[in-house]
Amino acid sequence: MLPWGDSLVSRLAYGSGVRPRIRPPDLIVALVVGVVQLGVGRGAYHGQPDRLPTDLVGYLLLLAGPIMLAARRRWPVATLMASVVVTIVYIMAGYAYGPPFLAPIILLYTAVTTGHRRAAWLTAGGFFAFILAYTTWVAPVPTAGLWHDFSVAAVILVVLTVSEIVRAQRERKAERRRVAEEEGRRQASEERLTMAQELHDVLAHNISLIHVQASTALHLIDDQPEQARTALATIKVASKDVLGEMRSVLNVLRDGAPRSPTAGLDRLEELIERTGLPVTRKTNGEIRPLPPSVERAVYRIIQESLTNVTRHAPGAAVTVTLTYGPGTLVIQVTDEGSAAPGSLTDAGSGNGIPGMRERASALGGTLSAGPYHHGFRVEARLPIPEEKT
Repeated sequence: MLPWGDSLVSRLAYGSGVRPRIRPPDLIVALVVGVVQLGVGRGAYHGQPDRLPTDLVGYLLLLAGPIMLAARRRWPVATLMASVVVTIVYIMAGYAYGPPFLAPIILLYTAVTTGHRRAAWLTAGGFFAFILAYTTWVAPVPTAGLWHDFSVAAVILVVLTVSEIVRAQRERKAERRRVAEEEGRRQASEERLTMAQELHDVLAHNISLIHVQASTALHLIDDQPEQARTALATIKVASKDVLGEMRSVLNVLRDGAPRSPTAGLDRLEELIERTGLPVTRKTNGEIRPLPPSVERAVYRIIQESLTNVTRHAPGAAVTVTLTYGPGTLVIQVTDEGSAAPGSLTDAGSGNGIPGMRERASALGGTLSAGPYHHGFRVEARLPIPEEKT
């Protein structure tokens, strides 16, 4: 890219075009530069006998540049060009070299660092061309020469180089800030999707359980009131749990606070007891702590699998097996099938198994589900940290 090419990062770093107000620090800079230029201008001609002493017009020209410094952030290009024009007029009038150069240098720096690189480079090049032409052909005593030309070019290039370095550093900071903000937004979006999936799983499981238990209670309330009472108690617990889970997730969405996992293997017994299914738990290998994301996924996969059993094979015996391997955890949920049709066999959107598969894939694992003998089996394989020796 050419040195004067404005980039997207430049626009991000220096705003969307809203002009800043004149700030007190700029007024202070303008005052200091004005005092310096007037002070130097009073005696500069003593060392330059071929130049004119500064008079009222010269003092006004020396003040024009510093006045423009006060508005350099509001109109960086216009003030730069105006200060260069004032400097050219000052030199063409025959006043001493030196005093009016400080303001254009500061304005050149401001133009580059605020993203107006093309205007800054072109203005600097035009001013250098004027100096060469003036000192070679116009000045009463020509001072052009290789050393003079090199000195002028060196000063201009040093100013531009320092300005470009500062601009590049600001752009890198702005880019890092933009990337950090995008990463924050991405993580927040992923977290909300995760919470939405958590909420879906909680609702699907508990509402299915409530439906099954309500059907059971209605069927048994006349002939076996005690069993109906047990089903109603289960409904009470399940409805309380789902309200608590919903309140927890909604509070997180409202407050934006970090979310702590609400589902883990420590709650597995409670989950199994709430379903009312005859569940047998088996564990193979040495049990060890799991990352929170894996533990949450294990809980939800087992929860969704048991929900499917209550929907499609109510009362079926279920075996939940966790096998801890060197780098893999295998989850198997197998039911033996049921002769009675499930009360929710035709209900639901069919997102249970795809949702479980997405959970496993997100962690780098796999999940399969299908008929197994007379029943059904869900098997997931999730990567876990290697066992420490």
